[in-house]
Amino acid sequence: MDFPTPIPFVDSLGFELLHFCGGDAEIAVTLSEAFTNSWGVAHGGLLMTLLDVAMAHAARSPDEPDGPPRPGVVTVEMKTTFMQPGLGRLRATGQVLQRTASLAFCQGTVFDEKGVLLAHATGTFKYLRGLPVGRDETGHRIHRLQQASD
Repeated sequence: MDFPTPIPFVDSLGFELLHFCGGDAEIAVTLSEAFTNSWGVAHGGLLMTLLDVAMAHAARSPDEPDGPPRPGVVTVEMKTTFMQPGLGRLRATGQVLQRTASLAFCQGTVFDEKGVLLAHATGTFKYLRGLPVGRDETGHRIHRLQQASD
């Protein structure tokens, strides 16, 4: 399935959105050499990005399969624990633990193709309809509004 909003960085990594509904999301990627560390296993930055994107998509997920996604989110904080090195096809799941009007508290996990748990994270995400990207000549904030599809 297509990501609800284009994310050039995520596209460049080859992430695939497998599930996106009801406070849950699942994302996969096939590990390539470009995303390995000096040990030849998945780089921690790739695993953290998988976790971040999976949790953010869980936070944005619609309540019903054909429903509209929630507003965009930004990561406020994230804590990650690495448990095992990763190889092959990696799959991340994200789940919303609790939502408020402005925040989503989530958890995420990354597994390898054999189902081995590689990493776990918790994160807090803030819902935004626009992102402050600077100030105009009078000092007022300039916002980048979300795309109409959001």
